[in-house]
Amino acid sequence: MSQSERFVLATRYRLVSELGQGANGTVWRGHDELLDRPVAIKELRLPHELSEDDRVVFYRRTLREARAPAQLRTHNIVEVYDVVIEQGRPWIVMEMIEAPNLEQLIVRSGPLPPDRVAHIGRSLLDALGTAHKAGIVHRDLKPSNVLLDGDRVVLTDFGLAFSSGSASLTKTGHFMGSPAYVAPEVAAGEKATPRSDLWSLGATLYAALEGRPPFERENVMATLSALATESTPPPQNAGALAPIITGLLEKNPTRRLSHARAADRLERVLAGPRSGRGRRSPTPRYRMMVVIALIGATVASCGIGATALIVGMMREKPGASPSASTSGTVDPPVRGTPPPGVTASTLAVRARTSGCRIFVAMPGDVITVLTDATLTIGEVRKYDQSLLNAVIYDASACDVWVNGRQQPLGNPGQRKSYNLNRTGGG
Repeated sequence: MSQSERFVLATRYRLVSELGQGANGTVWRGHDELLDRPVAIKELRLPHELSEDDRVVFYRRTLREARAPAQLRTHNIVEVYDVVIEQGRPWIVMEMIEAPNLEQLIVRSGPLPPDRVAHIGRSLLDALGTAHKAGIVHRDLKPSNVLLDGDRVVLTDFGLAFSSGSASLTKTGHFMGSPAYVAPEVAAGEKATPRSDLWSLGATLYAALEGRPPFERENVMATLSALATESTPPPQNAGALAPIITGLLEKNPTRRLSHARAADRLERVLAGPRSGRGRRSPTPRYRMMVVIALIGATVASCGIGATALIVGMMREKPGASPSASTSGTVDPPVRGTPPPGVTASTLAVRARTSGCRIFVAMPGDVITVLTDATLTIGEVRKYDQSLLNAVIYDASACDVWVNGRQQPLGNPGQRKSYNLNRTGGG
């Protein structure tokens, strides 16, 4: 048995083998002997030049910032199990994920195709959205902190780097952070914000597409100089992702692409191959086929013939129903708080996340499509028609009220259908 295998943290976490080292410490493969499960353990390394007071601050910040992501229960953020102090330094016990990181994949396979990068970007936006809503800024988003476990994209190292929220040159001349992925305002000494994380996301996606980050140079100072003085080089392999990447890499944070708009544009890119060979607006015939697939059961139960359905598709209303109302906000709505006018509506839908996609149609002699869209966070659509058919594509992403009554929240990815009338539920 090696010396490391004999070392046990907090009487339960046994070190098994070293997985890798970085600027902030060492990551170990470990085993939780109490729960009999594998774990990843990060040993945080304190800079030697720290004073005793700085070491106390480091410990406090580590404990505070490790507790925060431990509360983030989401598929796209690594789960933090525990934080212990052993041998005079902190150790972070986390979920063990046997998967390569994005940096390793880029080195091994070269630039990734845009469709895969779009999937990675959308997953990372979900992770950042969860963290930002909890008041947590990552501050060090980069390819080596993104694990790719099949289709699962996992963001790691939330708030665990030694940083007070602004990456800057230390007294000894070492850059605290990742200069190739840091936002310009943070490199200039300003406090890191959610908008800073969006820049880092843009630089990470740029690297995935081009094989290198946009401002990386031969050393830290040259990288920082390029970041401060040079224009962002346009990506060459981005395809439909190009405006998203350039929007995220806007140097002025007030003009940078917002989380909601980035999510919406990535959704459009991801939906492109399924939308009539990449056309944004499908033809009436294609739209008819989609609607037949979605509400075929409803059509059969109502006795509507194929001819009437085709006529209905040709009469589809552009945009939202006149009876629908919208309101937008980047903050998630509080569940249980109904928007105004819900009690008078047959159906009301409010987007909890950017994945709230809905299809709403009014049956009759012809079928009239009222809405087929992805709502922005906080956006509300209300319908007062007496008969409605609706499909919610992700029941966890939308709050739904039927005849004034809020419906139970579904599971992620769960599709729900409603056949509604003024007096009955769905």
